[in-house]
Amino acid sequence: MNNTALHADVLVIGFGKGGKVAAAKLGERGRRVVLVEQSEHMYGGTCPNVGCVPTKALVHHSGKRRPDDTAQDWYERSVGQVQALTTLFRAGNYDGLNGMDTVTVVTGRAVFTDPHTVAVGDGEDRLTITGDIILINTGSEPVIPDIPGLRASEYLVTSTNLIETTTLPKRLAIIGGGYLGLEFASIYRRFGSEVTLLEAAPHILGREDDDVAAAVHTILTDDGIAIVTGARVLGVSDGMDHATVTYEQDGTKHSIDVDAVLAAAGRRPATAGLGLEAAGVRTTDRGAVEVDAYLRTNQPHIYALGDVNGGPQFTYVSLDDSRIVLDQVVGEGRRSTADRVAVPHTLFISPPLATVGLTEKQARTAGRRVKIASQPVAEIIAMPRAYVVEETRGVMKFVLDADTDEILGAALLSVDAQELINTVALAMRHGITAAALRETIYTHPSSTEAFNDVLGAIVRADQ
Repeated sequence: MNNTALHADVLVIGFGKGGKVAAAKLGERGRRVVLVEQSEHMYGGTCPNVGCVPTKALVHHSGKRRPDDTAQDWYERSVGQVQALTTLFRAGNYDGLNGMDTVTVVTGRAVFTDPHTVAVGDGEDRLTITGDIILINTGSEPVIPDIPGLRASEYLVTSTNLIETTTLPKRLAIIGGGYLGLEFASIYRRFGSEVTLLEAAPHILGREDDDVAAAVHTILTDDGIAIVTGARVLGVSDGMDHATVTYEQDGTKHSIDVDAVLAAAGRRPATAGLGLEAAGVRTTDRGAVEVDAYLRTNQPHIYALGDVNGGPQFTYVSLDDSRIVLDQVVGEGRRSTADRVAVPHTLFISPPLATVGLTEKQARTAGRRVKIASQPVAEIIAMPRAYVVEETRGVMKFVLDADTDEILGAALLSVDAQELINTVALAMRHGITAAALRETIYTHPSSTEAFNDVLGAIVRADQ
C-alpha cells in the first residue's frame, strides 16, 4: 500500500445498499476492504440520497401544509428539511464504513484496467486498486426517452433534479406512468402543482388487475391529476418561460405548456464507463452486468449487486443480494436468487398500493382455481384506523387458491399498506392459509385487523 496503489481482499465499486452491507460485514470479519464511490453526494447509494428516503419524506411533507403556508413556501421548506435529512444519512453512511479499521472509502470514478484492477482518477491523482474479490454495485440511472427536443430542453428534469430544486413547478408534465411517474404525480399534486401525466399504454398499472388499477386511477384523478393514457409524446419545445409538450391521443394532436418536464421512463443499469470490457465481464442487451443465480459474473471473482445486475430495482432486493454474495464469499455458498419467495412491492402514492404474489389474471392464466376476497376500505368494519386518520379510500384484494386456501397474492390499496403487505408476504412464505390469517388476533385499532373482515369477504370463487 502506498500513495498510488492499494490492494484489497475485497474491492467494492459503488456505495449502494448491497455493497455497503457486504463491505461492513466483510470488514467486521477482518477482510481488507476498499470501497470506491464516484460522488461524495452518493455515500449510501440511491435510496438515502436521491431515491426512497427523500421521495418518501416528500410524500410525508406534501400532506402537512398548513392553511397559512403558500404552496411555494411550504415546498421550499420541505425540500430544505429533506436535504438536511439526506445529508445526515450520507454522513452516517460514510463515517460508519470509513471509520472501520479494515475499510477504506475512496471517492472517485473507478474504471477497470484488467479483471483484478481499477484505476481511479487521472495523472498525478491516479490511484490503482487491485482486488482479490470485486463487487460491482453501481446502481442505475434515469432513462431519457428519445423524444424530439426533450434532451435539449432547459425544462427537462429527472427525478434527482426535481427533488433537489427549491422552486415548485406550477405546471408539471410527467412522461411515463410507471411507479416513478405515479409517485411523483401524487407528491407534486399534493404540494400544489398542476400535474399532467402522459402514459403511452391504454391504462396505468397494466400489470395489475383492472379493478385495482381503476381504483388507483380514480384516487389520482380525484386528487386533481390529469392522466392521459394512450398518449404518444411527439416533441418538446422551449418557449420564453415554459416548455410546450406535444402529444397525440386517438389520432388527435394536443399540446400543453408546462414549467417542468419530468422524464419518468424508468432507470437503466449504470455500467457505461466502467471499463467492463477490460475486465472481461459480460453484459446483457439492456446493459446490465450478466450474473447467475449466485450473482457471479462470468469472471468467478467478480459479483454484481443491486440495480446494476438487471434484477428488481428495490433497495431491499439489493440488501438480499448482499446476503447471497456474503454466503458465497464467507458462507456455505448455497443461498441464491431462487430462494426469493413472495417479494412485496409498494407504490407510494396516497394512500399507498402494496402488492405481492400473483394477480387474479396471472393466477387464472396459470390455470389455478381461485377465489377472490375483496372489500373497499370504506366498508371494512374491522378497520376503524382508516377513519381515525381520515383516509378511507382504496380497496383490499386477496387472490386465494380455491382448493387449498393458500394465499396466492394480494393488492392492498390503503393506509398503512406498505406495512400490511409484509405480514401477507411472511404468511405466504410460510404457507399460512387465508383462514389462519383471518382468524388471527390483531391489536385494535390497527390496519392489520382489516384481515379479519376482508379474508372472509369472498366476492368470486371458481366452481
